[in-house]
Amino acid sequence: MGKIIAIANQKGGVGKTTTSFNLGACLASDRRKVLLVDADPQANATSGIGVEPTESDASIYECLIDGYPAADAIMPTQVKGLDIIPSRIDLVGAEVELMSRPDRERMLARALEPVKDLYDFILIDCSPSLGIITVNALTASDSVLIPVQAEYFALEGIAQLLNTVRIIKSRLRPQLEIEGFLLTMYDARLRLANQIFEELKGHFGDMVFTTVIPRNIKLSESPSHGLPVILYDPDSRGAIAYTQLAKELRSRNKKKK
Repeated sequence: MGKIIAIANQKGGVGKTTTSFNLGACLASDRRKVLLVDADPQANATSGIGVEPTESDASIYECLIDGYPAADAIMPTQVKGLDIIPSRIDLVGAEVELMSRPDRERMLARALEPVKDLYDFILIDCSPSLGIITVNALTASDSVLIPVQAEYFALEGIAQLLNTVRIIKSRLRPQLEIEGFLLTMYDARLRLANQIFEELKGHFGDMVFTTVIPRNIKLSESPSHGLPVILYDPDSRGAIAYTQLAKELRSRNKKKK
């Protein structure tokens, strides 16, 4: 059965989408079967991995609102072993449409249940909010990976996200765990970046990934080419970092078994 990991932080611009499709590509390149679920109306994970959502019969919106089978919404990507359920801008309307539904927090969990056994990992790219779709993503997940930008306000908002995780764990998904905190946009030359890393380690200990994601121009360029960084420039620092993150994630999950 595949492990479902939500990649979430309600703070925008911290590297959620970059992490979602690059981590997914690195896991797939190591012969893991991976499904990327784009649960962000901006659909950046969809375009960043080179998928045109209009070519699909359905998106995550139809799966959530219309009960469309997730298996029929899945599209392949250029990375062997990496599939995606794409997003479209109409997902914005799902926030309102879901509010009147009974058991509205579990719609995504129900949608993904029939395809869980087809994958080793299912990664959900969440929107930068704590709305009902992000609640759905967390309720559907086994764990949450939290990207944290190496900047002054890095820890701002984390308490709110952790409180949401606690509520979901107590009311909706007792199995939900913190997969880990990932420091992104890291520049080792800056004293502040090192201070943020130490502060994270001080607060959260072993829950902080040893791997850090550096500021890297190739990481910034690759989505505009519709490619994960391991295809765009496999020798770049960004590609090496996400490859290392994939290894660390697998190692952590082997220890938990």
